[in-house]
Amino acid sequence: MSLTSDQMELREEAIRAHYPAATTLLDGFDHAPRVAQARTPARAEERSPGIPTARRFRSTTPGLVTRRTTRPDGVHLRERIEAADDGDTLVSPLQATVAQAIRRALAIALAMGEGYGDRTPLGDLKRANLAGDLPVARKGEFTELLTAEGLVVTHVFGNALAYLLSPHLGATSVEVGEVEEFLTDNAQVALHGALWDLDQKLAQFAGDDAQLIATTAGFAEQLMAKAAARAQGAGHLAPFTGAAWHVEADDLTLRGFTPSAKARSTKLTMTFKKPNEVVGNHIAKYQAMKLAKMLMAYDFERRLNPFAELGGFIFTFMGDGKPGTGKTTLIQMMAGLIDEYCRNAGYPFRYQNFGIDNIDSYQGKSGQNAKAFVQNVLDPGVIGFGTIDDIDQIAGKRGDRQSSAGQQEVTAVFMEAFAGANTVVRGNCTFGMFSNYPENVDDALRQRAGARFLVDGPQTRDDYIDILALLLGKRHDIPLGAHDLYAAQEIKRAVAASFAAHGRPQEAGLAQVWERVGAQVGPLDTIAKLGTYLKGIQEADERFTGRAIKNITDAVKVRAMDFELPDEWMETPDLFLFRDYDTKLAMIEELRQPITVDMVVQEINRYADSEFRYADKSDEVAIDGMVRDLTRQEEAKRRYLEEKG
Repeated sequence: MSLTSDQMELREEAIRAHYPAATTLLDGFDHAPRVAQARTPARAEERSPGIPTARRFRSTTPGLVTRRTTRPDGVHLRERIEAADDGDTLVSPLQATVAQAIRRALAIALAMGEGYGDRTPLGDLKRANLAGDLPVARKGEFTELLTAEGLVVTHVFGNALAYLLSPHLGATSVEVGEVEEFLTDNAQVALHGALWDLDQKLAQFAGDDAQLIATTAGFAEQLMAKAAARAQGAGHLAPFTGAAWHVEADDLTLRGFTPSAKARSTKLTMTFKKPNEVVGNHIAKYQAMKLAKMLMAYDFERRLNPFAELGGFIFTFMGDGKPGTGKTTLIQMMAGLIDEYCRNAGYPFRYQNFGIDNIDSYQGKSGQNAKAFVQNVLDPGVIGFGTIDDIDQIAGKRGDRQSSAGQQEVTAVFMEAFAGANTVVRGNCTFGMFSNYPENVDDALRQRAGARFLVDGPQTRDDYIDILALLLGKRHDIPLGAHDLYAAQEIKRAVAASFAAHGRPQEAGLAQVWERVGAQVGPLDTIAKLGTYLKGIQEADERFTGRAIKNITDAVKVRAMDFELPDEWMETPDLFLFRDYDTKLAMIEELRQPITVDMVVQEINRYADSEFRYADKSDEVAIDGMVRDLTRQEEAKRRYLEEKG
């Protein structure tokens, strides 16, 4: 794989030069825990008379002198790994894999630490300290740089270890807890603390090979999270966070404190649906089909999608509708299309759903699950599709006392991920939020859905005939009758009719605004008049803010891309998918259509209709709740007076 413009190579010879030091750490070293408390019995001092179990080493940090205040406990990771099989004398393949991954991750981390020292004054300060020439005025800087080095090396170790083990993970999972012995004095002390903590966790949880892999991978994730959290208040980290390093042999890219992920596909077991098996839902189906092809335009070398650059890419969308109208079928259709396209092009595709089972009673765990979900889908090395089904049950409203702490954590994570200060839309993935009750979703989170898919199911007589014929199948002799089967599902004709229907508002509240503004300014045929309409909507619903305008303009830009990439471009990747980025950009620009007044009016009405629909439902739910409360109060008073009398 060739390097991208923002990457530097972490050379293999530099990594392998640290193999001896990494092997030594794996074999054994002494460490006296300073923060954590040991949860496993101390090792015996001798295996046999005269042969100590632990080796004693001097610090390899130049000029650093440490003094132990407690008796050190020996850390022998290789022995610990090999003991994870009830005393089997032979090393299993998985045990060897874990040991190799730890050594490789340690070597990568040490090489990165060395590189960090070369790119900062740390290397010179270490040499001056070793020679006794460290200026007093620079001791504070020296300490800060050593701390930064410790954070860099610790995170890279956890990152590389998680990455190397990810292909070997199975269904077993282990809750390892946080890394307690987290030290940042310098690189060596940091690694000693981390490996001591790993040794403790393996002794606690690794009873067999599956638990060994799961425990080590879980520890690596926790180590990364802790290092990233500590790094937020540390200085001198710009030389590390401002660049990216690529390890060619492992196809591993290190980008600051961002976890790396294997560019591997998710094995999908869902039942895929063809577009003609989705009856009704014309606009939702059409936009889902377009979005599936848009994702395929992503350029893995440039790490950018031409649609994202041109402004016609849907990063987040919300599908809402009554129960049974086809939201799950829409997910199955879109996932099936992307999976088929990716298989044909040889691209890795990752689908993941965030469900109610990801809400955990353990404090902070729900937020961690949400972050992991987002990071897996965002991985720039894959085509990603993330869904959040029944989001009204998963993400709680802020200030709602009925929402659990886990639901509040999830809301915060999704809000930051979908439209936060650090959100970068590359165009390799999309997130779909689905709900039967979108009015119960936090307003700010709902408004982060850039597009709205009204999943209203079959509507017309033809739709109901089509869905009945589809679901009955072919094992019957009932005649079809006077009907052109599936003609109403012809996508272009149905979509044109659906868009035209939004030339006027469909919700009563919005229709009042439309009539009032129309009487004031006449036909909405200029930007000034359209802006007046938008202000009228805001006066009727204060939640209609600048974010709503952005979502509308994004939807208009999507309409300017109101074309499907030709099927042959998906079937024969050389025609489009395998072209360079600039060529793909030019090919898409040739298909782009001009923005018209009708497009803008229709998209304003589509978006505003959905907001008025949500508001009306939300108000009705609140009123129903108050009515129930008042009814209970009246009944309680009646019973109280009866008992008293």
